[in-house]
Amino acid sequence: MIVTLNAYNVIAARCAAEYLEMNETVDKGNLIYKIDIFLSSSIFRSWKDSIIVLGTTKAHLPWAEDLKLVSHCIDSVASKASIDVSKVEWSYTYNRKKLPTENGHDSPWNGVKQQQFVPKDWWVEDLTDLDIDAYKQVITAIKTKGMVPKDVIGEAIKAYTYKKLPSLSKVSMIHGDAKVRAMLVTITCLLPSEKGSVSCSFLLKLLKATNLLKCGEMCRKELMKRIARQLEEASVSDLLIPTVDGDTTVYDIDLILSIVEEFVRQDSKNAQRHNGGEVNDHVSAPSASMITVAKIVDGYLAEVAKDPNIPVYKFFSLAETVSANSRPVHDGLYRAIDMYLKVLLPLASTLLNFMNIPRLSYAE
Repeated sequence: MIVTLNAYNVIAARCAAEYLEMNETVDKGNLIYKIDIFLSSSIFRSWKDSIIVLGTTKAHLPWAEDLKLVSHCIDSVASKASIDVSKVEWSYTYNRKKLPTENGHDSPWNGVKQQQFVPKDWWVEDLTDLDIDAYKQVITAIKTKGMVPKDVIGEAIKAYTYKKLPSLSKVSMIHGDAKVRAMLVTITCLLPSEKGSVSCSFLLKLLKATNLLKCGEMCRKELMKRIARQLEEASVSDLLIPTVDGDTTVYDIDLILSIVEEFVRQDSKNAQRHNGGEVNDHVSAPSASMITVAKIVDGYLAEVAKDPNIPVYKFFSLAETVSANSRPVHDGLYRAIDMYLKVLLPLASTLLNFMNIPRLSYAE
């Protein structure tokens, strides 16, 4: 009987051969030897076969791990993902938008057309088929090798997240269980620590999801710290995180207040570093990031001002978190306060009428 080995059955065959002790001491050229040769000469040399095989190892634990089949798969995939793009000669899945310099439309050089340019993130899509445990091991191995830029790793994690959690962009539609929560925690831990490796918008989407699904305080704090580092990139809509735990307010203003406070702390530390450790907040000009964040805060306040349940002290605490000199003009803040008063005054008027107390005019 002829049995054809392929990427889908080779791990099962190798584990079975080990269980049956089909090694060289019993007979020369036995099945273990033949499969090992097949793995090293064919499977591990193929990009897509290595990924397929890695996906099949989960069904054969702990054998696949004890026989180092899992580690060999991971090293094969991570090594190929870390190779110089000029040496990539195998097929890969790529439906992503290439960078302008990666479109392969460069003019001929010395009359010879240049080879099609391989994008830096050529490997990202193929890895999205892995389960979260295998994906974590591969990304960790890629990080360890240190050959792939951090922004490419960040883009890979973003692509994987949207593949596995397509409703992340619509957080209110996420229905999570223990597996989804565990996945979000793992994804957060895998993110490169370098600023800008992923967008602030993506970090805020993760925070919305982890907050909604209650993924734990450590995960929440880690994301808040990362968001604060690049808060100037955020949009007001990204910051409109719905409240949880039965709060009467629509948006979680406490969460945003904590993020802005963390940003201010980090900005202050950066200013001290540039000033040789001296603290001179009242004299030194605000950073460009601080001015941008002040505009974002004012825009956020204008949005949450529509919620009559926002307490006055929370509204003004957030407004005062960024210093006055961070606002070259105060139009945005005045607009937010004006909208807030328009919501509060009708409520105050109703209360005053009920209590038979004379009402003040808006001008007063």
